[in-house]
Amino acid sequence: MKKTIISLGLGSMLALAACSNNHDQGEGRRMSNSPNDNRNTVHPDQVSSPVKYYDEDQRQKKSSSHDFGFVRMNTAEINGKNTAHQTPSIDREQLAHMISRLCAQMPDVSNVATLVTDEEALVVYRTHSKNRFETADQVKKTASSVVPRYFHIYVSDNHALANDIESYANLHTTSKNIDYAIDKTIQQMLKSPQGRKLSDGEDANGRMLNESNSLLNKNSEKSSSPSNQSMK
Repeated sequence: MKKTIISLGLGSMLALAACSNNHDQGEGRRMSNSPNDNRNTVHPDQVSSPVKYYDEDQRQKKSSSHDFGFVRMNTAEINGKNTAHQTPSIDREQLAHMISRLCAQMPDVSNVATLVTDEEALVVYRTHSKNRFETADQVKKTASSVVPRYFHIYVSDNHALANDIESYANLHTTSKNIDYAIDKTIQQMLKSPQGRKLSDGEDANGRMLNESNSLLNKNSEKSSSPSNQSMK
């Protein structure tokens, strides 16, 4: 009889402890530093968001370059919900920083300036290399490893152009005449070696071949227009 009572007593204590632990975990899921923070404070690697089940950044410990990144999304949960504030975006400043930093570590390359727009990466650098073509190819490939695949990449070892792309630093995609200004700078950059073509269907800058031809034809038409000839 005593053994039975002791067993029942221990069972009750364990049950109470389990309930208390579950309650604490529940409180942990509700504890938050901000209304939009879905972090589980008991298990920071678990996020109780209807559209996000795991977030590497929520681990609350120092991140390491050796860590993997992982996020799982549920499409069914995303549909029909207001997730506008969770729309992925690109930090162009960070991309420019990464490109400049990586290229500046390359042999024979120094004083790197990088501008990242919504679809282009412009990299200007100074080099003492005797093989400008190979250096340009390496700089371009380094930049292409950082930006999204659809980006067009332009490089130049004419360091005077660094001031040109720096002048765009405080502008944005909706600035007046920004496309025209950047196109003019790109035309100057194309006078420098651009390295090898990225693929059989692309030129050295990542543009489709028909896109490159149309741009060349457009520039050719401008240069051969009567207004331009009269100015010469």
